[in-house]
Amino acid sequence: MSAHNQHTVQSLYEGDQSKLYSGILQHHSDVNSTESKTQVKKIWKVFWVLLVITIAEVIMGMFFSHQMPKALVAFFFLALTLLKAGYIIAVFMHLGDEVQNFIITMAIPITLFIWFIIAFLADGSFWLFMNTTSPVR
Repeated sequence: MSAHNQHTVQSLYEGDQSKLYSGILQHHSDVNSTESKTQVKKIWKVFWVLLVITIAEVIMGMFFSHQMPKALVAFFFLALTLLKAGYIIAVFMHLGDEVQNFIITMAIPITLFIWFIIAFLADGSFWLFMNTTSPVR
């Protein structure tokens, strides 16, 4: 048998990747195995965490957003959105399984980018304020 016909993990990654998910590499063939049950528990945990955060956002928007100051509502939604985004990144992009140095390497540029957006919005707001309050020439 030639090397091209053998189904090694490396040859599957280098060649037709659809074979990775077609059943050739079934990691959990037994649904009642411990690995399968652990994987199902992780999926349900992700579901419940995201559901609770989403329900908190919906309840906040429907019942409490009209009674609270807009800045507090905006802060609450921003915090929950960032929490949900961080959890999605950690789970679905597998960043939660990475080493600490890699996470910091990814988090610092994202933080700087968010600061960059806030700084430009503040500068634009100041510019708009200066143009609307300065005397007409």
